[in-house]
Amino acid sequence: MSSILPDAARRASQYLEGIRERSVAPATEAVRALDRLDGPLPDSGRSAEDVIAELDEVGSPATVANAGGRYFGFVIGSGLPVSLAAYWLAGAWNQNVAMEVMSPVGARLERVALDWTRGLLGLPSGVQGAFVTGDTLANFAALAAARYQVLKNVGHDVASRGLSGAPPITVIVGEEVHISVLRAVALLGLGRDKVVRTPVDPEGRMQADRLPEISGPTIVCTQVGNVNSGSFDPVREISVRAHDAGAWVHVDGAFGLWARAAPRRRSLADGVEEADSWALDCHKWLNVPYDSGIAFVRDGAALRSAMATGPAAYIPGGPEGEPFDFTPEMSRRGRGIDAWAALSHLGRSGVADLVERCCTHARRFADRLSGAGFRVLNDVVLNQVLVSFGDDQTTRRVIGDIQREGTCWCGGTVWHGTSAMRISVSSWATTDADVERSADAMIRVARSV
Repeated sequence: MSSILPDAARRASQYLEGIRERSVAPATEAVRALDRLDGPLPDSGRSAEDVIAELDEVGSPATVANAGGRYFGFVIGSGLPVSLAAYWLAGAWNQNVAMEVMSPVGARLERVALDWTRGLLGLPSGVQGAFVTGDTLANFAALAAARYQVLKNVGHDVASRGLSGAPPITVIVGEEVHISVLRAVALLGLGRDKVVRTPVDPEGRMQADRLPEISGPTIVCTQVGNVNSGSFDPVREISVRAHDAGAWVHVDGAFGLWARAAPRRRSLADGVEEADSWALDCHKWLNVPYDSGIAFVRDGAALRSAMATGPAAYIPGGPEGEPFDFTPEMSRRGRGIDAWAALSHLGRSGVADLVERCCTHARRFADRLSGAGFRVLNDVVLNQVLVSFGDDQTTRRVIGDIQREGTCWCGGTVWHGTSAMRISVSSWATTDADVERSADAMIRVARSV
């Protein structure tokens, strides 16, 4: 114990100190070397020092360097140093934040972090929040509350009676709905193939005037921060139409909801405060370690009822509820601890600067690449840039070559039937120099193809 923890901290620090000098993608040889970690479970154990040494020496070279400033794939944050340090400390505490009696500090910091985030994003006071693993579970928890409430409105208690005998629920989504929403819909027994898809405009935004007629129990799922274009659905207009018909409005805002924290970008997410529930990630733009997301629900009673477990003699209960009363999980780590640390460290202005800086970097990428003669396919309003390097085959080849070249890493996508490279800027660690170095590499590789 006396040596293993400082040794692990030293190795972790060395890894982060060298991350800017290494290739973003791991070398083929490093991935092959992972075979050394495989094999049958040994009969006799090894020293902790040997285990950590092998994990570092074999595992570290095989990581994707998304903790650095030149990873632009999948909207992945890098983990602020203060949040990583809090994560380490919380790991030593080993707190279970299912109930306050299990972790007074974990429960308190979770409440504070939720309230700070709610206020930062301008969501209504009184909204109930819950920390979960990420946007998929945040969508699940919020839509579970929605399912509970829209069925309660027609006299059916889904928490007690299940879906048997319940009237059907209509789920309305845009054509550009994210797969995490569809997964949540499937897990809730609502049938992802039964959702009603509405048309979107060229930037992927739902069109409020083309919503289908709403009748009966209905949930309308909107999106702020399209995973390809970065665009925002007109949530205010959709909410007016949906609420007039008695529907529940949900916002999938995995990363786009954080635009509300930046004054210059806030108008992009105008009207999200009119919705009934919201899902977002903290491991994206708040840059805390994986995994961390939040489900917010306007009516906390609906969320608590949807997550209800039933009585257990050994579990104390109070009128305000325990942390696990609002989440799909019971035992879970204290995600609010590293979120609190990040928010406390950054403050309002720091979060705003982080979001704005990433958006500025995205604009710079678009300008550099379009200036080099390549086609930017989206209106760059946030942190997402879509680029075509010619025909689909050429674009796919350029993407693969950029990934192998190693200066930076970007993924591929298909946008309106056209193959594109997707640049997602969401790391606190990305600097102007990282952008210029990466753009130079992209242009150099693309021209060579």
